[in-house]
Amino acid sequence: MNTENVLPEEDQNLPLTAHLLELRERLVKSLIAWILASALCYWQLEPLLNFLLKPLLPVIPEKGKIIFIAYQEAFFTYLKIALICGAILASPFIIFQAWRFVAPGLYAHEKRFARPLIFFSCIAFLGGAAFAYFLVFPKAFRFLATFGGQFLVFKPVFRDYVSFAVRMLLVFGLCFEIPVALAVGARLGIIKARTLSRIRPYAVLAAFVVAAILTPTPDVVNQLFLAVPLVILYELSIFVVWLLETKG
Repeated sequence: MNTENVLPEEDQNLPLTAHLLELRERLVKSLIAWILASALCYWQLEPLLNFLLKPLLPVIPEKGKIIFIAYQEAFFTYLKIALICGAILASPFIIFQAWRFVAPGLYAHEKRFARPLIFFSCIAFLGGAAFAYFLVFPKAFRFLATFGGQFLVFKPVFRDYVSFAVRMLLVFGLCFEIPVALAVGARLGIIKARTLSRIRPYAVLAAFVVAAILTPTPDVVNQLFLAVPLVILYELSIFVVWLLETKG
């Protein structure tokens, strides 16, 4: 009998109410971890602000000041930053809680696939966010700040900048998840390496279209900063899918 296709006995015998109670327990633990991490981030908000604003400060006139235009804007933006950073800080614990809840219901071969999948998903997302922060942001903000003239002065609004920066970090992080998503498709038998190779020209075209839509500036150079990595990630995806097919 193949033990890889048999669920653990303790998971087979658990009633639905036990699963729901465990789910509630792990959700509560995750929520507490997020709240504590967010409180810590709010306490250490100044270095987080310095990090988030660093790509923008060199292009701001008048001694690098950012404005806010509503009484409550600064407070709620600070809170937003703390909650987002708290979620990032608490994410290893939250992922661990999710894994402890899901793992008993997985077969052995599914666990072997899921562990590296979670690891590489995190690495890919962080890589995409880092790519946006260190390479795209400085050039994009430098370009956008050049629009002005006799009647226009560049004075970025704090709330708008934070929303824009977080959105772009999220977009680039998700774009870098392409190999992981295609690997899951290959594992499920939905995607084949030869199919990905055959539609390569359309994928390259789609990469440039996506880059044109998502990049904050219209110039070709900044669009290439996203399009070229997307093409490279697609080629990497073909190799990963082929590798999974080879290993059966």
